[in-house]
Amino acid sequence: MEINSIAKGIVIDHIKAGYGMKVLEYLDVDMSKNTIAFIMNAISQKHGRKDVIKIENLTNVDITVLGLVDHSATVNIIDDHKIVKKIKLSLPEKVTNVIKCKNPRCVTSTEHHVPHIFHLVDEETEEYRCEYCDDIVKAGER
Repeated sequence: MEINSIAKGIVIDHIKAGYGMKVLEYLDVDMSKNTIAFIMNAISQKHGRKDVIKIENLTNVDITVLGLVDHSATVNIIDDHKIVKKIKLSLPEKVTNVIKCKNPRCVTSTEHHVPHIFHLVDEETEEYRCEYCDDIVKAGER
């Protein structure tokens, strides 16, 4: 299979196999207006298998939250067919309206206009704390 390089855009590489669709969901890219190459379960020398996403002519996108999906992935910014910036993802320190608090006594359960805000408390265990009720949630349990 041959996927051509892109002249300008982003390439998200080294995504854990099977996580590519979640990455696309979080990016909230208009698939009817953007050219997207989505490669699933490709062979990787480093990881065994991986997903890869190429989005042409899109560089202004918030990738911070992608660390929640797969913080081992890398994002390459492409311009004139060359990588101009390589970004290693990490778990974000703060996330808003991505993780939902499941505590029924939390203000976010009764007041639907209140944003769900979580802060990273332990990078190793990937645990986040709700700003309002202090409930702890693992990143993978959102």
